[in-house]
Amino acid sequence: MPSTQSLQLVEQLDTLYRESVARLRAALTHYIRTGERPDPAMRRDGAFAYPEIRLRYEGGRDPGPLGRSFGRLQQPGDYAIAVTQPALFAPYLAQQIDLLIGDYGVRVEAGVGTTEIPYNYVLDAGDDLDLTGASPVELSRIFPSTILSQIGDELADGLWMQADGAPRPLALFDAPRVDFSLARLRHYTGTPPGHVQDYILFTNYHRYVDEFVHWAIDQLDKDGRYTMLSGAGGVEIRRGDPDPRQAIADSAWRKHQMPAYHLVAPDRSGITLVNIGVGPSNAKTITDHLAVMRPAAWLMIGHCGGLRPSQRIGDYVLAHAYLRDDHVLDSVLPPEIPIPAIAEVQQALTRAAEIVSGQSMEQLKLRMRTGTVVTSDDRNWELRYTASALRFSQSRAVAIDMESATLAAQGYRFRVPYGTLLCVSDKPIHGEIKLPGQANRFYERAIAEHLQIGIAAVDQLRGEGARLHSRKLRAFDEPPFR
Repeated sequence: MPSTQSLQLVEQLDTLYRESVARLRAALTHYIRTGERPDPAMRRDGAFAYPEIRLRYEGGRDPGPLGRSFGRLQQPGDYAIAVTQPALFAPYLAQQIDLLIGDYGVRVEAGVGTTEIPYNYVLDAGDDLDLTGASPVELSRIFPSTILSQIGDELADGLWMQADGAPRPLALFDAPRVDFSLARLRHYTGTPPGHVQDYILFTNYHRYVDEFVHWAIDQLDKDGRYTMLSGAGGVEIRRGDPDPRQAIADSAWRKHQMPAYHLVAPDRSGITLVNIGVGPSNAKTITDHLAVMRPAAWLMIGHCGGLRPSQRIGDYVLAHAYLRDDHVLDSVLPPEIPIPAIAEVQQALTRAAEIVSGQSMEQLKLRMRTGTVVTSDDRNWELRYTASALRFSQSRAVAIDMESATLAAQGYRFRVPYGTLLCVSDKPIHGEIKLPGQANRFYERAIAEHLQIGIAAVDQLRGEGARLHSRKLRAFDEPPFR
């Protein structure tokens, strides 16, 4: 449980944030209605600024070896981070603050920062404020606006350089980067960012969504941890709602590129499922933005092509290595950088497969291969098989898809534990290509069990706690916050 001290600090941050938002909205409203610009002194005095967490570490207290990979102050100095929507991130912020206070004895305080809130992030969808006649160029000259040169992932990518006299960052993402992603999450998934849960399942077929929705509605009817199913298009289902399946079917999920469904628990320990569709570009896009929510783990639960003659349609592939032919991250994370398997996730997926299938490990080995997964950016790679065959052979690959390596690389890049369990839907290089009738039989047989393995893996991961966040994911010079 968070301490009183950390909860009070988060409350102070939230008060400062709401005051800045209120002042910015009031000034914007006044300008739109009257044409009168706000006093420039307001901006100089930080009237529209994000709140900031600050601490100073003198280096005098060494907690000794710590069993976790985060919550570490590696060198003395000043630390700070601008924060947006503190109420949304309250449990996370309180936990990180408590760790630093408890182990290092530092004094942490909240204050008004120097980074301003862009005006477009304080506009609500239901606002009666009409911006139709306002020029975005004019508004950006008068009010704080998004400056892309000040938003980036240099810290996550190891490119950040500390300016003279500037504090060291407390977290991977500052307020402008988080606000940028919160807006994109709503756009792509069709759901409020605040409904994103700590455990995220990705899939590349909508049939998994149907199965997840049916299962989630059943969970709401039981006395358990879950309170709501939030779906793309703004639909929210709670226990006792009439005809919830029809409500989901009638929702506007088709308007959204990567619809999400959140089985919500009060402590965010629920499950989010995102249908990312096909391709590494979507996989990178959504994880760029989900990473700011600091999830506990994300897992790929989708289909793949089997590359070994001994595999059968419906067999599973547990990825323990990735051959990255997706190319979307080559400039920030070169493909020669190894992406390690996370032992805790591998064990959770293996144990979940045993539980759901009801088979012993020896029996399960007959239908679950552990090996290298190739992720390609070419959906028609089969037409270039001669060029691919040698690469597949050298890598000892057992499966091919278009998302898994991208999701794993993004987890590695953003320090989010990751894993992949795929289901073989065809074997194109061995002449087993799905035909319509075969596809339906495969889906009916495989999807329910496969999804349940992903859900059971989440149950396993919840018990890992800090152990889940492997030191494999941490660089030499990391910010303290997870």
